[in-house]
Amino acid sequence: MAAKTLTCLSCAQLNRVPDDKLGANPKCATCGTWLLPAKPMDVDPAILQKAAQNDDLPLVVDFWAPWCGPCKMKGPEFSKAAKKLSGKARLVKMNTQDHQSTGARYRIKGIPTMVAFERGKEKKRKSGAMREGQIVGWVKG
Repeated sequence: MAAKTLTCLSCAQLNRVPDDKLGANPKCATCGTWLLPAKPMDVDPAILQKAAQNDDLPLVVDFWAPWCGPCKMKGPEFSKAAKKLSGKARLVKMNTQDHQSTGARYRIKGIPTMVAFERGKEKKRKSGAMREGQIVGWVKG
């Protein structure tokens, strides 16, 4: 039976989830947090790095800041997209105001910027505010 490796977004523990259980709202074996949360979680730099390197599902990161107008507009749309993409991709948020060195590490030049990681590599990035359908299309495309 095939399985996917997912990093817990709370405790950073690696979890193996059978493919047929991805739709059953799996939990972390260590801390019990949902591995596929219904809305994007804010993550810290260490968890972002571990998840980007180890996860078998695409990891889509929204780099944002609380003072950014377009980021505020995109936030609810990003949350709606996370629900539609559940089981196909994980969407997380990285606050670049709180973690400025992380924004620099990932070469974030403007916000909001989405970066998609697959199996340890950056696959694509897109800057600017987007609506739910545009985000879903971009992730799937």
